[in-house]
Amino acid sequence: MSTATLSPTAPAKAPSASPYRVTFGHLLRAEWIKLWTVRSTIWTLAMTVVVMVGLVAAVAGVMSTQIDDAPTGAEAVDLGLTPFLPAVQMASIAVVVLGVLAISGEYTTGMIRSSVAAAPRRTPVLWSKLAVLTATILVVAAVAVALGYAVAYLFLSRIDLAPELSDPQVLRVLGGCALYLATIAAFAFAIGALLRHSAAALATILALLLVVENVVAAIPWEPLQYVSPFLPATAGSKITQTDMTVDMVNSMSEHGANLTAWQGYGVLVAWVVVLLGVAAVLMKRRDV
Repeated sequence: MSTATLSPTAPAKAPSASPYRVTFGHLLRAEWIKLWTVRSTIWTLAMTVVVMVGLVAAVAGVMSTQIDDAPTGAEAVDLGLTPFLPAVQMASIAVVVLGVLAISGEYTTGMIRSSVAAAPRRTPVLWSKLAVLTATILVVAAVAVALGYAVAYLFLSRIDLAPELSDPQVLRVLGGCALYLATIAAFAFAIGALLRHSAAALATILALLLVVENVVAAIPWEPLQYVSPFLPATAGSKITQTDMTVDMVNSMSEHGANLTAWQGYGVLVAWVVVLLGVAAVLMKRRDV
């Protein structure tokens, strides 16, 4: 009688760890690809450049034909940078749309589920989206401002009103235009992250920037006069204005805070930080 012997089986090997790790750099690359594969990105950024350059050219062209006796000194600098004020305000609408769609579009299509599945901590997804969006808009806005300056210089040099880059105030205003557009886009991004619905977010932010702030500034009620200087666009747009314009706006408010250009921009940044902080907390707690 023979007995069968069983040879010992080798223990199963544990599956090897995946060589791929979800790092913040990988998230940035993923968000970069997603941003540029959506048609709305191309259209809104192109519209930003067209509106900026077109309005600067239009205003500067009218000024070159209507002004015969150009002022000098601070008044000349203020007047020479005037074409950028309406241009930035109109271009901000385009970047606001992109800022909202950059986050709310994923909730609409359901792609946000894939994003948070790849990065379960969730908040790195939010920060990577914000970083790609603001960096892109900052670069595009800087190009638009540079082109606008070149066009304005061609028109305004005929009447000795062309702003000179050797003036620190000119550099501050031109750089401030690009900073304002990038930051107001981040503000719109934060609203979109809070509401998670494109139409609702766009209606909210456009109503705030275009209607509510103007109405609050126009109503001569003392409590509103204290609030008005601290509203996002009212405060943040000071970085796009010359010192003379900032002083003139401050003098028109008897009870409001006399914010400088950089202080006003700081208020806008504070709005963005607070809203993004709330959005980050809600993103971790909400069901996707």
